[in-house]
Amino acid sequence: MPVPWVHLLPSLLVVFWSSGHLETFAEAEDVLCYERFDDTTQTCSGLLGDGINQQDCCLNHQYGFREGLGGACRACHAAMWSEWSEWSPCSVTCMEGAQRRSRKCHGSNAGSCVEGRREWEMRSCSLRDCCPVDGGWSSWSAWSPCSVTCLSGFRSRKRTCTNPAPVCGGTCPGDSEEREPCDTKQVCPTHGNWGNWGNWEPCPATCTPEGSGAKPRQQRHRLCNNPSPSTAPPGNPCQGSGLDHQDCVGLPYCPQDGNWGGWKNFSPCSVTCGVGRQVMKRQCDSPPPKHGGRNCPGEDTQHHPCVTGVPCPVNGQWTEWSEWSKCERLGLGMNINCQEITGLQSRKRRCLGKANSGKSCDGKISESRTCYNIHFCTLTGAWSDWSPWSLCQPPCGPNPMKTRQRECKPEYPDYPMTVEGENGIIQDIHFWGTPVPKCDPLQGQKLKVVERAPCLNVLPCED
Repeated sequence: MPVPWVHLLPSLLVVFWSSGHLETFAEAEDVLCYERFDDTTQTCSGLLGDGINQQDCCLNHQYGFREGLGGACRACHAAMWSEWSEWSPCSVTCMEGAQRRSRKCHGSNAGSCVEGRREWEMRSCSLRDCCPVDGGWSSWSAWSPCSVTCLSGFRSRKRTCTNPAPVCGGTCPGDSEEREPCDTKQVCPTHGNWGNWGNWEPCPATCTPEGSGAKPRQQRHRLCNNPSPSTAPPGNPCQGSGLDHQDCVGLPYCPQDGNWGGWKNFSPCSVTCGVGRQVMKRQCDSPPPKHGGRNCPGEDTQHHPCVTGVPCPVNGQWTEWSEWSKCERLGLGMNINCQEITGLQSRKRRCLGKANSGKSCDGKISESRTCYNIHFCTLTGAWSDWSPWSLCQPPCGPNPMKTRQRECKPEYPDYPMTVEGENGIIQDIHFWGTPVPKCDPLQGQKLKVVERAPCLNVLPCED
């Protein structure tokens, strides 16, 4: 088998085979590579670096990339639908309104949807069954007595929101209480009260070497002016002293600024596949900061991307189950339709997407069950209750409508619904097929009655 060797040229990947054959491929563009892509918000995080080849970045399908600083974040995995967004707030606060949600297709490769496509859903909503109605105020009460017995104070009066009372959470505009000043025409004595202590006077030293035992005294003052005592009528003076002393203890040592030590070697690459990062660190220890000295300026860590060139494993995912096969008894030539005779049916699914030594899907690839064949069998029916209202259609546009329905549902035969299988295990028996129910006509219909209604107070269209 010929052995290739590779040479990189600008914009081309050139592969030389030992047989002399030469092939060229267009090289993917360089991008900004991120180690996380959020499927819900379609955003990237954890920048690994720029100037990384898109093909290398997407060796890990969980990664994302941008084609430039202003570009949208794109997923490395195959195109798929995001989760539905949260429902928007209801368009009105009372009675019936509408709310909308959306989802978007994202991914850089062909998948189950078209990249960039967006879908919307809209439904009716009601936060409360009635709208608020404001009430009216009662008459004001009489004024209260003055709040003080000397000098000036306040008096107040009140009213209640009961004339009439508000309905459904309504209120009364305005205040429920009024206040106004009142004068007693009496003079009050003013008792003295200390003001705040002033700042401590500075100690005679600013900084000292470690081990200094000097303890000079410092003092502070306060004044009896918060307020000062009155003279007519006489107020009480402040109690205690206006001067305070303390020893100067814990004087600061002279500060010593820190300085960086050398950078340590790069750590190993953080991943074994795709693109990761390497870390290089240094410490502020040559010397370390001391006694309030400044820390070293700058960062203590540097990050650099590393490309392994190895694709990451992709685990397999189950497809949806196929439809159940026809309920029948194979090999006996027996017709079991519309009879109390059990048959067998099966369904299958596939495990897709496994790549690069990823894990296979857990579980069975096929399953079978015991069944009764009631396909097209005529059964007695009964009308169901009204279903919930459907989503509003269209979700964006003029005159959206909602529907609900009642259906003629079949009443299934009273057959045994379990059977003893192998090793004495009890198995359930399932009805299979689409029977034909018979109900008395309802509003002129035999199988289904549909009711339509407009969606009210709908939201404006977006995008």
